[in-house]
Amino acid sequence: MDIKNELYKFCVDAIEQKLTTIHAVLNSAQDSANHETKSTAGDKHDTARAMAHLESEKNAKQLAEINKLKKVLPYLKNHNTKTEVDLGSVVKTTGSNYYISISLGKITINNEDYYTVSAVTPIGKLLLGKKVGDNFTFNGKTAQITAIL
Repeated sequence: MDIKNELYKFCVDAIEQKLTTIHAVLNSAQDSANHETKSTAGDKHDTARAMAHLESEKNAKQLAEINKLKKVLPYLKNHNTKTEVDLGSVVKTTGSNYYISISLGKITINNEDYYTVSAVTPIGKLLLGKKVGDNFTFNGKTAQITAIL
């Protein structure tokens, strides 16, 4: 399997894992809310329900964000290597390696580090449209693009 497919698979697996986790949290919260009964404590019960509602809203927002990331995945799978950096490119530089995809941070494959970054992050925006041989400066460090896969 080539590096681009391995990076893609990592992203798919990470999104699926995040979806599984958030669905489990949402289901657990819903089960708790369904089994909650009005207690004689009154205010304490209302406070607990309000806190549970806030937590549920936070989890729903996380789910929406994960679903947004998931929508990017088909564009990555069908990416064809071009002469300039775009969504789905693996960018090798004299400094670091990047996978322009979704922001999941640093991963290591075959003893080589890659930063999975979104095209809308500062480094993603900086790399878009660049070609092999182009130099760029990020966080005060200058690097050169050595390959685009």
